[in-house]
Amino acid sequence: MRKVFLGVLALALFTLPLQAEESMNPIITAMPSLSIAPDAHAGGLGDVGAATTPDLNSQHWNPAKYAFMESHGGLTASYTPWLRKLVSDIDLAYLAGYYKWSEYDAIGASFTYFSLGAVQLTTESADFLAEARPNEWALDVSYSRKLHEYVSMAVALRFMYSDLNNGVNQAATSSATELYPGWTMAADVALYYKQPIELPMGTSYIAAGMNISNLGGKISYDENNHSNFIPANLRIGVSYELAFDSYNRLSVNADINKYLVPTRKSKFALDADGNELTGDALTNWYSGISSPRGWAMSFADAPGGFAEEMREIQFGLGLEYSYNRQFFGRLGYSHENRWKGNRRYVTIGAGFNLSIFSLDVAYVVATSAANPLDQTLRFTVGFDLAGIKDLVNNRR
Repeated sequence: MRKVFLGVLALALFTLPLQAEESMNPIITAMPSLSIAPDAHAGGLGDVGAATTPDLNSQHWNPAKYAFMESHGGLTASYTPWLRKLVSDIDLAYLAGYYKWSEYDAIGASFTYFSLGAVQLTTESADFLAEARPNEWALDVSYSRKLHEYVSMAVALRFMYSDLNNGVNQAATSSATELYPGWTMAADVALYYKQPIELPMGTSYIAAGMNISNLGGKISYDENNHSNFIPANLRIGVSYELAFDSYNRLSVNADINKYLVPTRKSKFALDADGNELTGDALTNWYSGISSPRGWAMSFADAPGGFAEEMREIQFGLGLEYSYNRQFFGRLGYSHENRWKGNRRYVTIGAGFNLSIFSLDVAYVVATSAANPLDQTLRFTVGFDLAGIKDLVNNRR
């Protein structure tokens, strides 16, 4: 049963190429919903966010950006109906916010909830057992501080919980494996650099960011302690915002992304005689890898050597045009190698920002064949708490 549920999660979150099985070697993790872009701002920029302009959703992409926010606080909420081309009840909800009490210090927090909808459970003989609603969620807090006029750093702590079967288990048989909710904790470390450049037509900005996220323990769903890696990740980004005049601006943004997770089909998965491990032997070997060892292995474990390691690097590109920092148009592209997941798509986004309220929307257009991410919509609303406070005070 455990394999069934992990398969459901993988199918719900990843699109694999329709090629021979021996050619595919994707990285599969527990809690994969943490890898989904939760907001429409970054979602319109090709899932790019490590070095983009600081915004309310920075907690997911790079919490160090909160130290550069101009307002003292804000809240945002995002909603994504996931894989609507396949099913109608898989959803991702995201809440985030921050508070900045000085010019240098800020705290942030977010809550992510992912529901896989209703799943019909059956026994090994295909008899109906029960209906479950698998879900997973994560809660995190961060602290960011400016170390220099142009540099900030942040740390974050995250608690994550994954419930694959809502307590529904198969009747005890010799081959049945009961499942239990899994949980673990992890930390992020982030850096952000942003420097103004004075040009004749206005102030432009160059920025760079890095976020090493989800460095923590593994998750186990059964009493046999078969553990699963969480999506530890290295994200590096650059951004350049060019001012054409006092109203019109264009930013160019790029991210590269690398999972710090070893592949199951690893060049190190060998027995004492040098033969490739398979079946239960492979599962036991993979479960026995510690998190720190896995982070190190992830840079050199691909059986295809350096060429395959390079395939594991995802990248995104995004363009954002803004008028008076109130109206925004966005275009992006996200690319993943076809042997590592095949998630390739163009994104389109738009938004507007008033003094106290913002609204963003993003849309996915798949560029790979039979991609269920096609036509995915994201919605985000945000509120500037300082602006709301000022508005209330002015009305008194």
